[in-house]
Amino acid sequence: MQPLHLARITPDDLLRELERTRERTRALITALPEDKLDVPYHPGVNPPLWEMGHAAFFYEVFVFNLLDGTPSFDPAMDDLWDSFHVDHRDRWNRDLFPARAETLAYFDTIYDRVADRIRSQPVDDRTLYLNRYGIFHQNMHIESLIWCRQTVGYPAPPDADGARPAPGAPVGGDAEIPAGRWVIGMPGASEAYADADFAFDNEKPRFEVELDGFAISREPVSNDQFRAFVEDGGYDKPEFWSFGGRKWLRTETDVSLVHGGQHRDLKAPKHPLYWRWHENQWQQRWFDRWLPLNGEAPVVHLSYWEAEAYCNWAGRRLPTEYEWEVAALGNRPGEAFRRFPWGNQSPDRQLADLDGQGLGRYPVYDFPQADSPFGCRQMIGGVWEWTSSQFFPYDGFKVDMYPFMSTLQFGDHKVTRGGSCATSSCLIRGTYRQAYLPERNDAFTGFRTCAR
Repeated sequence: MQPLHLARITPDDLLRELERTRERTRALITALPEDKLDVPYHPGVNPPLWEMGHAAFFYEVFVFNLLDGTPSFDPAMDDLWDSFHVDHRDRWNRDLFPARAETLAYFDTIYDRVADRIRSQPVDDRTLYLNRYGIFHQNMHIESLIWCRQTVGYPAPPDADGARPAPGAPVGGDAEIPAGRWVIGMPGASEAYADADFAFDNEKPRFEVELDGFAISREPVSNDQFRAFVEDGGYDKPEFWSFGGRKWLRTETDVSLVHGGQHRDLKAPKHPLYWRWHENQWQQRWFDRWLPLNGEAPVVHLSYWEAEAYCNWAGRRLPTEYEWEVAALGNRPGEAFRRFPWGNQSPDRQLADLDGQGLGRYPVYDFPQADSPFGCRQMIGGVWEWTSSQFFPYDGFKVDMYPFMSTLQFGDHKVTRGGSCATSSCLIRGTYRQAYLPERNDAFTGFRTCAR
């Protein structure tokens, strides 16, 4: 099957996305007062200033060092901005790193140089690909800057709003997916690098797979649905938890990071992270505010083990990642390839909860225009959806220009799909594979279920 080649990305397209990425990153940093730059230590986040410097350094390595052979802006800082050379805890040592003004100046200097290079030099396929790689890498860090705010209880991002752009009505039930042969993944050929079929190495090469028929829920699991599991004592019933899940229950503690320190309640969890029973109601912490639990919104900040236990309690199961992609895209051999559930139009606010604007507050039945060919809703945006699949390379996998994009996660991570409310719309597509350790519950992770 020939891949669908969309319009070639132009230098002007690249400059617009570069500037949007710069503005969003700067807003997330500059909106924080000085005393909030020193976030409490947590293994799932990074200090905001380090994130900013690291992103600029990535452009230095993959644009200037690799394409031009030019040295770094400050070679003495290279090891500190490089995530493989500076220990995670050392990123909290403010004595090692520049202050906010100096970091912002470095960040802007590198972005200006990247923009000048795009304007002044020919943009061949390799150059375009590496620039896009840098932009997409930075958008991954925009998502982690957003979940850092949630983790430490800071205010919501400055561009978050309460508008409900695409109301829908409940659909419920399962979508029936027929048995057949399906297309999975993105092209592996280098000529796709310059067009809209950009993909990371773990999405390639495209292949075909035979699947039995299956039934998958049309909507993600909601807070109300998961609350029934909680109120039935699901966290206290070992029969619903696998060996890994029971180990997680023994070792996990409810951790609440607050301004100035960390509080630990040394008891096994009884409910999702950021939930509490208070004043005779369930509440959920949304950044720095405790709000009544929104029962119609997707349940979020769940580990793989919690999603698995819920499925066992409900007599359901998690989809495999191939089942998830088929339900989302429905790509068949010989047919035009779909990058999104709704087709090939880029995501916008009528189609998905992305870009840190809605931040998971919409009902699971919103965005009716974005349904997949089988009627599955919100398969892009909202919450990353756990699958039962381990994160392994596809047959024929080749390491990309950034050798650590995928390889360090192969084997012990689980695959999530679909993007979240904090994912950048320029980054996501139906083939995108995100890898999280099964115990992670600080990212914007949720799930949907399949019939057994």
